[in-house]
Amino acid sequence: MKHSGIIPIVAMMCAPAMGADYSGYKKPSNDELKKQLTPEQYDVTQREGTEAPFHNAYWNNHEEGLYVDVVSGEPLFSSIDKYDSGTGWPSFTKPLDKNAVTEKTDHKLFMERTEVRSKHANSHLGHVFDDGPGPEGKRYCMNSASLRFIPVSKLEAEGYGEYLKLFKKK
Repeated sequence: MKHSGIIPIVAMMCAPAMGADYSGYKKPSNDELKKQLTPEQYDVTQREGTEAPFHNAYWNNHEEGLYVDVVSGEPLFSSIDKYDSGTGWPSFTKPLDKNAVTEKTDHKLFMERTEVRSKHANSHLGHVFDDGPGPEGKRYCMNSASLRFIPVSKLEAEGYGEYLKLFKKK
């Protein structure tokens, strides 16, 4: 996968409906991932890399839609919960489903941080911090390279139609 607009092979095999069961998901081999992902996507998701701030695909994206794991296609974040944190990376107040991500302590860069990974593909996504807005005070600071954005207008066509209700104006 060389472009973020292409559906990952595994995502096409899984029904990415709300609450979809990813328990049977089988992550592709490293060789297959290297073929499917750009070098930066591979570095970020598989080697816990970090992309440059302000020079990535989604830090300044204001379009409505979903952000899914670039490896598995699993829905992770919504534009509804995205905000401008001023950091140069896409930031969210919460994941779509707390069970879609895992968190672990990271001691890199001589400090303690909380790493965020996708649950089923185990992709490195970014980190969560306690300096965000809203009642939870969280800032999920993600790497664009770990995500694929699906605009609302394409949710149905790409198999994420059940998420359209999130974007219905009340």
